[in-house]
Amino acid sequence: MNTSKSQALFDKAKKMIPGGVNSPVRAFKYVGRDPIYFDRGQGPILYDVDGNSYIDFCASFGPLILGHSHPAICAALIEQAGKATTFGACHEKEVKLAELILKAFPYLSHVRLLNSGTEAVMTAVRIARGATGRPKILKFEGCYHGHSDGLLAKSGSGVAELAESSSKGVPDSIVKETVIARFDSIESIEKAFKQYGQEIAAVIIEPIPANEGLWVPLQAHLEEICMLARLHGSLIIFDEVISGFRVGLGGAAGFFNLKPDLVTLGKIIGGGLPLAACVGTERVMSQVAPLGPVYQAGTLSGNPLATAAGIAVLTELFSKPPYEILEKRTKKFVSRLKEEVLPSWDFAQMGSIFWMSPAKLTGAFPPVVNDETKQSYAQFFRAALEAGVYFAPSPFEVGFVSTAHTDDVLDETINKLKKCQR
Repeated sequence: MNTSKSQALFDKAKKMIPGGVNSPVRAFKYVGRDPIYFDRGQGPILYDVDGNSYIDFCASFGPLILGHSHPAICAALIEQAGKATTFGACHEKEVKLAELILKAFPYLSHVRLLNSGTEAVMTAVRIARGATGRPKILKFEGCYHGHSDGLLAKSGSGVAELAESSSKGVPDSIVKETVIARFDSIESIEKAFKQYGQEIAAVIIEPIPANEGLWVPLQAHLEEICMLARLHGSLIIFDEVISGFRVGLGGAAGFFNLKPDLVTLGKIIGGGLPLAACVGTERVMSQVAPLGPVYQAGTLSGNPLATAAGIAVLTELFSKPPYEILEKRTKKFVSRLKEEVLPSWDFAQMGSIFWMSPAKLTGAFPPVVNDETKQSYAQFFRAALEAGVYFAPSPFEVGFVSTAHTDDVLDETINKLKKCQR
């Protein structure tokens, strides 16, 4: 596989961009090689600058549920680009997109559009604090909610204690308002509420954690966490930046039949463009400026290009919900990966999301990803890449199946991977 142009671009980028990349996982450090530079995508296929093609299961880390360059999204972008790329002012498409989002979350009433999942979560946390007058947030070990300062936190000397910063540049004084508990332990969560319950503004939950492996909690477990939050007067935030519109029209909240106070969305609602949303009840969203005292602003929030793409993809999902067939195809694909390609590995799957683990999954969360696991994944990743199959360049990240991954495409994938494992 020739990657000379990719290598030349990476060498050039390193002279101008920290580490040569604009997001750390793109550096391919976890998989022991330099990154690939992509040129275009069509359906389930990615093409790099050297002319190599790959069946893509990274899907830009989730938003491409309809595959690359879907005709409806491309048409919407072309039409809008001919009118305007941004206004920094109100326009019709932000209203239409809000209507579509609320159609999927009928128990919520208001939407604030933003530019990234990080920004959406940061806003939801600020709203929760403003609505309750409380300073602390309860989050779970192994769940990722973007790179805002207060959520770049890890557990301290004991679970359910105040957090420590997980990044240089984030003062301990900021993360001291974050409480960490284990998602898989009701005892740990009860301890957190017992210690800090009157100070906790909200518990933030990635209801289907998909940033450190994939873990699908039981509905009863989520219900108990929500009950504890309500009992202590804390709001419930569901971070559905990945699971929103991926596991169903109502996201994980709809799947588990739960009604959080705030939901953060991203990925799919932008159709591949930078777009996110904070969605909430009237009671909490009335706190947001200009209605209330919780400030949030953004010149490009709800910009016409991203909302045009978002309207196109959500319209497709509402008109022809693909979730049943995506579930069936993904389940079959994962089963074949286990049986025919990686029999010693473990797999987790939810809807069109899947995760491959070289190590045995015990049911605990977060899972243990040690050096041996990382090396096994890196070896497989490189072999798959040579065979023309692209997975996420990290053992922690999940994979995605899109509507463009037909049965024939998945059959071809299995055949490519079987050959590369010989």
